[in-house]
Amino acid sequence: MKTLFRGLLIAAGLILVLGAVGWLALQRGDIPYASLEAKYDSPASRYMDLGGGLRVHYRDEGLREGPTLVLVHGYAASLHAWEPWVRSLSGDYRVITLDLPGHGLTQAGQGYAVGRQGFGAAVDQVTRKLGVDRFTLAGNSMGGGVAWQYAIDHPERVEGLVLVDAAGWPREGGGGGVLIFNILRHPWGRALLKNVDTQALVRQGLKSAYIDQSLVTPELVDRYVELARAPGHRDILLGLQSGPRRPASPQLLSRIKAPTLIMFGEKDTVIPASDGAKFAAAIPGSTLILYPDVGHVPMEQIPDRSAGDLKAWLKAKVYPAETAPKP
Repeated sequence: MKTLFRGLLIAAGLILVLGAVGWLALQRGDIPYASLEAKYDSPASRYMDLGGGLRVHYRDEGLREGPTLVLVHGYAASLHAWEPWVRSLSGDYRVITLDLPGHGLTQAGQGYAVGRQGFGAAVDQVTRKLGVDRFTLAGNSMGGGVAWQYAIDHPERVEGLVLVDAAGWPREGGGGGVLIFNILRHPWGRALLKNVDTQALVRQGLKSAYIDQSLVTPELVDRYVELARAPGHRDILLGLQSGPRRPASPQLLSRIKAPTLIMFGEKDTVIPASDGAKFAAAIPGSTLILYPDVGHVPMEQIPDRSAGDLKAWLKAKVYPAETAPKP
């Protein structure tokens, strides 16, 4: 019996040692901003200091004299998610995209606490510094939550509102079928994932979101993983999972007066398409488009179709004078 017990202790010790070695092998440090900028910025990239150690990466493209569209990405994403739409829309519109604090190439100072309300403040500061008084605001996922809240808080600035698989409605569970979101819901999960290699989890999450597996390339996975390793980003991203939220409600959303387009993929595994119907029912006069066989990111999965629907809606509901015949 003593021999068996001693053997079990030795086996348990070996398991702990191997686990510790495996854990150390998975540890990943920060990637300097200079390295990330060399790989992920573009000739259109610009940087704006907003004070408090915040340096925002943005792009201001398209028709300078045209109506302005501002596009806001989702959780752990970056302005790169909008590139297909920018290519389609820039011939008719001025298109501004930006990386939110804690995302992409935007730099935040040591200990910067953004909170979800800080995202709206970043949108407000960037647009004001660019001299844009009124614009159509579009957001995907978490960025959709930023967009509808901004439309409520700054109705005088929002000409049109576009919610693409937008977040906001409260629910139990939160992460749907995406494993990494379900892990991040728990404090132990956030501690576990903070400094480890998340390639496999990110790949699974992107495949769930994109539906079309061919779109989830090694380059896409690398971009998500590497940009999340920018200095300070992981603290901000993990902090967002436990911070206060402003949940959507019919009473709150009824305050939105801007023309609103709601776009949802019917196969979204992150935010159910039924939330699109909730937004449509709550926002007066809104338009709902549902896409069969499409997931969480229609602007990337079906860029031509979704951008075409957006352009048609903008011309009909927001900027009809822009396409009216000249006298």
